[in-house]
Amino acid sequence: MREDIVSAIRAELLQNADAQALESARRFFREPVKLYGVRRPVVREIARRHFKGIRHMEKTDIFELCEALLKTDYTEDAIVAFDWSYALRRSYEPPDFQIFEWWVKAYINNWVKCDTFCNHSLGTFVEMYPEHIERLKIWSASDNRWMRRAAAATMILPARRGLFLSDVLEIADLLLRDTDDMVQKGCGWLLKEASRCHQQEIFHYIISRKGEMARITLRYAIEKMPPDMRCMAMER
Repeated sequence: MREDIVSAIRAELLQNADAQALESARRFFREPVKLYGVRRPVVREIARRHFKGIRHMEKTDIFELCEALLKTDYTEDAIVAFDWSYALRRSYEPPDFQIFEWWVKAYINNWVKCDTFCNHSLGTFVEMYPEHIERLKIWSASDNRWMRRAAAATMILPARRGLFLSDVLEIADLLLRDTDDMVQKGCGWLLKEASRCHQQEIFHYIISRKGEMARITLRYAIEKMPPDMRCMAMER
């Protein structure tokens, strides 16, 4: 049955593949990626429609379906899997973190997968169970660039709502000297979102550490700030 569901989704994605969309999508990646070439709204509609047919299943069974989709390595399959995992958010329990951490480690290998999963499923999970934020700090020292980006990306939506400021700043500190540009952008993005509710605190943080942070991190971090603050932050 699991194989039938996964096969049906993949067949529908292939039917909706578009050569122009595929070419356009590939321009957003530097690394090789597996793509069908299906536009994001179409992927989301396919995920939503098929979820109606499995929502009665046990959470563990749906998570197994998600993993079966992740194993294909296609980005659109991962989006379906992560939309399904987010649809189960009301039933998250602390042990689910082990599954989510494994997915990050084993299956996330581009920024779309990373941000889709971390912004929603994982971000919601740590809001519900903030004691797991400590694990994100461990991820920040991983050899895996996507785990390091995930440490920042998971905190994006909580930070946007003004939550966990001290943890946000600690994670930023841990990522501040990272030499990988995908991690640098993730760190800057996190600071930018935190600045929506904590503008002065983030501004003071940036000013005190701008000599240590990559220029791209700095530019991302100050995007939502007033012009005078941006000018002060960019001064050498």
